[in-house]
Amino acid sequence: MIVPIRKVIISVNPKAGRSSPMLRAKELSDRLKEKKFSVELLTDLEEVTEKAKIFHADGELRVVVGVGGDGTAATLVNQTEPGTPVTLLASGTANLLAKHFRLSKNPKRLAEVIETGNIMTMDAGRANIGGTERLFLVMISCGFDADVVNGVHAYREERYRQGHKRGAHISYFSYIQPIWRSLWWYRFPRMTVEVIEPEHKIIDAIRWAFFFNINRYGWGLPLAPFAREDDGKLDDVLFRGGSVFHGFCYTLLAQCFSLHRFLPTARLGQATRYRITSDQPVPFQLDGDPGGVLPLDVEIVPNRFTFLVPK
Repeated sequence: MIVPIRKVIISVNPKAGRSSPMLRAKELSDRLKEKKFSVELLTDLEEVTEKAKIFHADGELRVVVGVGGDGTAATLVNQTEPGTPVTLLASGTANLLAKHFRLSKNPKRLAEVIETGNIMTMDAGRANIGGTERLFLVMISCGFDADVVNGVHAYREERYRQGHKRGAHISYFSYIQPIWRSLWWYRFPRMTVEVIEPEHKIIDAIRWAFFFNINRYGWGLPLAPFAREDDGKLDDVLFRGGSVFHGFCYTLLAQCFSLHRFLPTARLGQATRYRITSDQPVPFQLDGDPGGVLPLDVEIVPNRFTFLVPK
């Protein structure tokens, strides 16, 4: 007897409360039930992980839906077993994965994708942080960009502790104060990037370091125009200019037909393994979430993430 693949788990961060993400998750649940799916809407990540494991092993799991952005997808891939299908009801700020794969924020449209969409596999990155491994799907950055992410995270957590009516929700406006703080206080310490595989190389005096799995960043800035999610490689984008002015120039040139790749102070390359170090504390971030401070080991894991996307 063929078991119908009709079970869907919707995972919602409990901090969403009665805000828009929770309401849209409930609407998605209702839409899927109309289509005869068996739906469980859960706020406990351990419960999500356990039920996903059981349903997937039984061959009944259509998909786990993360309500959130890139960090939500990364959390799910870190918590579930390889091969577990995941998709997103986008409600984050950047939503780079959702935009890359044309996933709608509209519950009705996403319900249609869950019913008719395709399952694909893509690479993931793996970071070794002090002996603890963590997967990421979009990118890692080290330096100024990560310093801003740390500031946004602190702002979000403070809002949640204060019981703000929109909980921990952030928007692009939430970045204004952290960016202003970093503009004044970040000092652009030097980093060394060691390319380990496939060809060993040392690249020193780096002030900005990015490692991409897909070719999206920020509002659509083409920093890594050649990155692909299924090529078995990470794309590195490294800059030596150590100031806010250099950052502005890199951004402007990248926006203009990716002209930054021709600069003598820039490197755009590919590899499968890296090690990033500094003799000063340098923060890094993974998929929009704080990761810690260097040193950091990074590598690609081919075909690690199973994603449900539109046809």
